[in-house]
Amino acid sequence: MMDTQRETSGNRPPAERNGHRERLREKFQKAGLAGFLDHEIVELLLTLGTPRRDCRGPARQALREFKSFRGVLEASPQELQRIPGLGPRNVFGLKLVHEVARRFLKDKIMSRPVCHSSREVFDYLTHALRDLKREQFKVIFLDAKNQVLEEKTLFEGTVDASAVYPREVIRDALRYEASGLIFAHNHPSGDPEPSLCDKEITRDLVFAARCVQVKVLDHIIIGNNRFFSFADHGLLTTYDLLFRNVCAGGRD
Repeated sequence: MMDTQRETSGNRPPAERNGHRERLREKFQKAGLAGFLDHEIVELLLTLGTPRRDCRGPARQALREFKSFRGVLEASPQELQRIPGLGPRNVFGLKLVHEVARRFLKDKIMSRPVCHSSREVFDYLTHALRDLKREQFKVIFLDAKNQVLEEKTLFEGTVDASAVYPREVIRDALRYEASGLIFAHNHPSGDPEPSLCDKEITRDLVFAARCVQVKVLDHIIIGNNRFFSFADHGLLTTYDLLFRNVCAGGRD
């Protein structure tokens, strides 16, 4: 029955296909994506590469196969082309929009201060970190005006005390003449809550940065559509106070 539906979908009269597509375009022009179903968005993207083909059936099948709109966008071209009706031309539309979105978010974050924008940092980095099977540790280097100088992946694998070396972070901070740092890493489990090890690493990085007069502005842990910000939860303030106490000879 599924094959029959797919065949019927692909053989709709041109006038019906064009009318349906025009209605979707008008709907988008009036209100953006508000009110669109996920399969309608995928359908529109598929038609960028094959404007004369009915893409309703493949769009629905892609959502069934990859479980969500996000899953469709992040699937590889090879995975997408295993779905009947999808080929290199209409997959092009999906991958183009995905890469344009990534470039837009990167340019957006690289062109404005990020000192108080943990959400913007998350929005950009989630595309790079969210669905990885291994942890990656990234550092965003900032100038005195909190403009982004550079963003680098410094470590990959399990983020623990044996993998994250503060001296390497500080070496690059001095190299870029950074005044501030933002750290980010992903939790493949999907739960962004920091572990004890995450807290200890962040504390050590704050201490090391303060020793060379560089400020840590945040450490963001990215999970499944959620994130944890050390700055938003007040932990960086705690580590700064602890550093001052240690420097003053205090003991906690």
